[in-house]
Amino acid sequence: MAKEDVIKTFTALKGVGAAKAEALYDAGYTSLEKLSKASVEDLSKIKGITENAAEAILEQTQENKPQQPKAKGTPKAAEPKKPKETKKPAKKTEETKPKAESTPKAAEPKKPKEEKAAKPAEKKSSRPKIKPKLSEETRHQLQIRKDIDARTPRFLREEWFRYKRVPKNWRRPDGITSKMRINLKYRPSRVRVGFRKPKSVRGLHSSGFEEVMVYNVNDLESINPYTQAARIGGTVGMKKRLAIAKKAEEKNIRILNMRV
Repeated sequence: MAKEDVIKTFTALKGVGAAKAEALYDAGYTSLEKLSKASVEDLSKIKGITENAAEAILEQTQENKPQQPKAKGTPKAAEPKKPKETKKPAKKTEETKPKAESTPKAAEPKKPKEEKAAKPAEKKSSRPKIKPKLSEETRHQLQIRKDIDARTPRFLREEWFRYKRVPKNWRRPDGITSKMRINLKYRPSRVRVGFRKPKSVRGLHSSGFEEVMVYNVNDLESINPYTQAARIGGTVGMKKRLAIAKKAEEKNIRILNMRV
């Protein structure tokens, strides 16, 4: 079967586009019959296909699978019904023999059930995340930023707790009678310079990478894989995402918003 025909049959399935169909074909599924024999784990390993998408694809392939007709056997000859025998009432005997008293048997000890050995769970092979090459000073500044984040409160506007119509966001307090403006005790924290993070690591990702927006494969050329990481734009389609992920894997570039 030609590749174009296989891709057409795959794209007929719900939730499968041209990019996913081509990825399935490259993974070795050259027919609908081979695809129906695959498991959810095998399909989820393919780039761009999640576990939910794999389950939906397998359900559709099993529904479209032609069922083999059952072989018709020769009908059995109907056997003639036998007449019912009427049971005669048993004659009552005047003397009945006493039943022998049964001796109680000694209770046998129960055998302990054999505990089934628990099978070890199969671990999925996962690729370790790429980490940046940072200086000791940068690592120290990142730790300071983490400590400041831990003690920074959530800044809420004045009297957010008093009225339902007041949203839980930040607005600078104003007004002559505002107690929060004049910094009286037992009032919520205000946004101040002291809560700001170190300037050298401001804007960096939590891993330490500098984020660079990427919209096509050519944007990866200007990225330094040791200090920068890519973030694919939200308007990029699945076909371009797969191409970007493949190129990034070759160049050892980390993508922050896609599992590679």
